[in-house]
Amino acid sequence: MCHDHDSRPPAPPRTGDVAERGTLTLTSADGTEFSAAYAAPATAARTGVVILPDIRGLHPYYVALAERFAEAGLAAVAIDWFGRTAGLCPEPGTRGEDFDWQPHIPQTTPEGIDADVTAAIGYLRERGGADLPVIVVGFCFGGSHAWRLAGGTLDLAGAAGFYGRPSLVGDAASRAHLPTVMLIAGADKATPVEEQQRLAETMRAAGAEVDAVVYDGAPHSFFDRAFGEWADACADAWRHVLALADRVAAGSGRAG
Repeated sequence: MCHDHDSRPPAPPRTGDVAERGTLTLTSADGTEFSAAYAAPATAARTGVVILPDIRGLHPYYVALAERFAEAGLAAVAIDWFGRTAGLCPEPGTRGEDFDWQPHIPQTTPEGIDADVTAAIGYLRERGGADLPVIVVGFCFGGSHAWRLAGGTLDLAGAAGFYGRPSLVGDAASRAHLPTVMLIAGADKATPVEEQQRLAETMRAAGAEVDAVVYDGAPHSFFDRAFGEWADACADAWRHVLALADRVAAGSGRAG
C-alpha cells in the first residue's frame, strides 16, 4: 500500500492560488460512472494532469494532490478505479479507510482504465480548452499504468510514474513514444530497482525519452510530507514532474 490513511502529499516548489476544488462524477464512453476530484489554479492552466492513484482508488491523498498540482499552476483530475465494480465513492466522495480494494483491483482492465482516463482528459479540456496538453501522473498501481500509457494511443503529451511495476506495463513498453518520467524508490521492496531500470531501457529503445531517477535508500511511498528525511527527494521528484509538464506546455504554446 502506498500511503497511510492520514498521508498527504508534499508541497510543490512553486505555489499559487487555487480557484476551484472538489469531487465530482465522470462518465466513460461505455456509460460507466466513476468518482473523481478536480482542482484548478486561479490563473489559466498551462497543462492538465490526470492523477492515477494506488490500489485504494480515490483516497484523500489524491484529492489533496490534485490541489497541490493546482497550486503549481496545473489543472488536475484524480480518478477512482472502481466505478465498474464498486460504484461511486460514498460521501464525501473518496474511498474510506475501511474500503476493501482487494477484490476490485483484479477486475480492472487496461481497456476500462483507458476509458476512464479518456473521460478525465475530456473533462480537463472541457474546462481548459481543446488544445490543453495533458499528462498522466501515477503512483504504484497507477504508476505502472502511467508508464503503460506512454506506449498507448490516448491523446496524452507525457507520463510520469512513482514506484510502478514493470510487469503491469507489459508489451506497451516496446511501443513507448511519450516523454516519460520514472521516479524510483531505491529501497523499494515491492519492485527491484533493476527491473525498473530495464523497463526504462526498453522504453528508450522504443523511442521514448525517459527521465529515470533513483532515490537511493528511499522507501516505497516516500512522496509523503510526513517523511521529513525524504524532503529533498520529494522536492526533486516535484521538479522532475513539473519539468515534464512545463515541457509539454511549451510545445503547445501554453508556456507561462
